[in-house]
Amino acid sequence: MNIIKSFIVVLGLFFPFQKEPTGEFCGIKNKSFDDGEEINMTVYYSTLGAYIGAGDATFTTKFEWFNGRPVYHAVGVGKTFPFFDNFFKVRDRYETYIDTATLQPLKFLRNVDEGGYKTYNNVTFNQTTNTATSTKGVFKISDCIQDVISSIYYARNFNYDSYKPGDRIPFDMFLDDEVHHLYLRYVGKEKIKTRYGTFRAIKIKPLLVKGTIFQGGEGMSAWISDDPNHILLRAESPITVGSIKVDMMGYKNLRYPLSSLVELR
Repeated sequence: MNIIKSFIVVLGLFFPFQKEPTGEFCGIKNKSFDDGEEINMTVYYSTLGAYIGAGDATFTTKFEWFNGRPVYHAVGVGKTFPFFDNFFKVRDRYETYIDTATLQPLKFLRNVDEGGYKTYNNVTFNQTTNTATSTKGVFKISDCIQDVISSIYYARNFNYDSYKPGDRIPFDMFLDDEVHHLYLRYVGKEKIKTRYGTFRAIKIKPLLVKGTIFQGGEGMSAWISDDPNHILLRAESPITVGSIKVDMMGYKNLRYPLSSLVELR
């Protein structure tokens, strides 16, 4: 089970979406997160309706300098719990260096060990020449490209109040040396009860890659906080065998109060 990918809800496309990102999505300004933020998540797995904890992940953000430019260094680290290590041990680490001015990535690192399958990729983005240089070569990229971690922070800065239920929000992401044309579908607003508490939330649905774990299409649902932070509260999806659910279980140093929290559990 890939713990990071379990709830990074923008993994790729099963059916290509042809609309390209428009200029309004380039150079979007950060209004949702800040230096020192930390979000803690727990992944639950179910085969017979009862969810049990399978692993956890932590996302941290720090203000740093990269090649003389101010960046947000965002890191996502995920691992399975000791019991699940016996079946499918996961130790994943993803990093991105996001330009503070444009919220576009300058560098991306992926270092994963999943059930004995290990892979490493080091990608440098050149937004001027629209190229990405990885450990496997140089690849052409589109404007406003994101990586698998930067896309989370990018999506947190969308103005969801400007969309109607059913609207698609497109953007491009570079993953596994390919450009994927992605979108999030805005579903609407609702209250949701998680293991942390009850929240006012924004519901979105991404289109997933059909693979060994996830089914293709829009089977996954995700809820983000209906406040200026726009943090991920819950994601859930059927998988090949059973289903997964991911809940936010703790946070530090949010940019704004978590005003969407209605009641602690």
